[in-house]
Amino acid sequence: MEKMVEFKKLGLSDKTLVALEKKGFEKPSPIQALTIPALLNGDKDIIGQAQTGTGKTAAFSLPILEKMDENKRGVKAIVLAPTRELAIQVAEEINSLKGERRLRVLPVYGGQAMDQQIRALKRGVDIVVGTPGRVQDHIRRKTLVIDNLDFFILDEADEMLNMGFVEDIETILASTNDDKKMLFFSATMPNEILKVAKKYMGDFDVMRVKATELTTNLTEQIYFEVRDGDKFEALCRVVDVEVDFYGIVFCRTKNDVDGVVSKLIERGYEAEGIHGDISQAQRERTLRKFKTKNINILVATDVAARGIDVNDLTHVINYSIPQEAEAYVHRIGRTGRAGKKGIAITFVTPREMGKLSRIKRVAKAEIKKSTIPEIEEVLKAKKESLYACVGEIIAEKDFSVYSDMATELSVESNPIDVIAALLRHVYDDEFDKETYRKIRNNMRSNERGDRGDRGDRGDRRDRGDRRDRNERGGRQTLDNQTRLFIGMGKKDNLDAKKLLAIVNKEAKVPGRKIKDIKIMNEFSFMTVPFSEAEDIIHALNATRKGGRPLVEKAKN
Repeated sequence: MEKMVEFKKLGLSDKTLVALEKKGFEKPSPIQALTIPALLNGDKDIIGQAQTGTGKTAAFSLPILEKMDENKRGVKAIVLAPTRELAIQVAEEINSLKGERRLRVLPVYGGQAMDQQIRALKRGVDIVVGTPGRVQDHIRRKTLVIDNLDFFILDEADEMLNMGFVEDIETILASTNDDKKMLFFSATMPNEILKVAKKYMGDFDVMRVKATELTTNLTEQIYFEVRDGDKFEALCRVVDVEVDFYGIVFCRTKNDVDGVVSKLIERGYEAEGIHGDISQAQRERTLRKFKTKNINILVATDVAARGIDVNDLTHVINYSIPQEAEAYVHRIGRTGRAGKKGIAITFVTPREMGKLSRIKRVAKAEIKKSTIPEIEEVLKAKKESLYACVGEIIAEKDFSVYSDMATELSVESNPIDVIAALLRHVYDDEFDKETYRKIRNNMRSNERGDRGDRGDRGDRRDRGDRRDRNERGGRQTLDNQTRLFIGMGKKDNLDAKKLLAIVNKEAKVPGRKIKDIKIMNEFSFMTVPFSEAEDIIHALNATRKGGRPLVEKAKN
């Protein structure tokens, strides 16, 4: 527990230090260093100002867990959160921090069956984390009694006020005992919060993280100046050069999220997206897959990403530059946590440079210009990853099934030719630099104003390329490829991932060869190499008995 010295100095017990070490924490964040000793040793209520991603959940969870009497019956603490996502996240975080303590934590929120929550409450709960609406429902039903609390915590207090929860909070407070300790945590400090505090809190302290500490020094902050049409290619290169990329990609709109996710899946990346229009069940499944690293890329809007708390992200990518400096700080606060370094990358078009300057100034952030990885860097990273994998397999000696085949192939052909042919079979053109789209890293001076990037249209040399694009697919179709029409669409529950799986299963064509999938309501399109087109048409049509063929070449 040598790494836990700084946490130990705050007054935390060995039981807590063990839980922190298991989670990979190394040193306290500024807000934790401020609030943990005050909560452990002081009697005052506290308002803590801290951005999302600065460790505020641990800042209030650790001391209340330390002070909680495991033998006391009933709900000892309640945490109010503005969204169901944040409620779930906070509950999971408290559970992971409690260590061996016999304490039960329950999230309660709308969208989950009430009966399920009632059964859990009847069995006994120590800490409830909930949204105001669902907490009030339980209070009215008398399934949640909070008249003997030790702690009342308001998380994301400014967001609660923005969402109109003031009356709900006051109603809930009316059901609580007077001698509880109250904790408010907020990213900003509007007057309304201080008014609520003065009305309901006793003697309280306001603890603020200094502005210079709002962006962590563990996060390297860089930006790429890039045309809008090159953003996706730039994203792919960032992912490819990082051996263990694990990050969140932020987009401005739900349509942007869906578009980026679809294109990532088409290229074979493990990615999913969350935004306001997906169901709560789907959102929870996606977040669970991301936290367990079954997917390594999460694409999200700002609102949908509230409450996501993952300590070992390698990257945060601002695919769309945020509108406000505060949103920038919220976003990048999700990497560079728990003593681990992270990288925040912002894509900026020439006409957005003024917006970037404002973010730098307001957030007091040093965001350095960098260059998009070159094709050679991407290929080098892929080769190193391949060589490492091969080396591991050789070291493990786990290839006996293939030894006889290797011997036979080596006898019939040159071993170098055999290996090269197998690499071609598996990777096709992935290591051919000519297949990569070029990106201009350095903008010409006349591209920096509105004229050079008006509406992100690009310059005249791009317009000829656009004339050759297949309108249905939205991207250029190369001479050695063809566009296929598929008589299935969203109404058949088809998406890009399912289509790739069908093609792979029925026609044995790998997903990396399929480009520009477009899923419409009743039909779909995809671009495939000429050499595979007939196999795909034959294999997929064989699955349909009678009627119009399932797949055919698209008409221009």
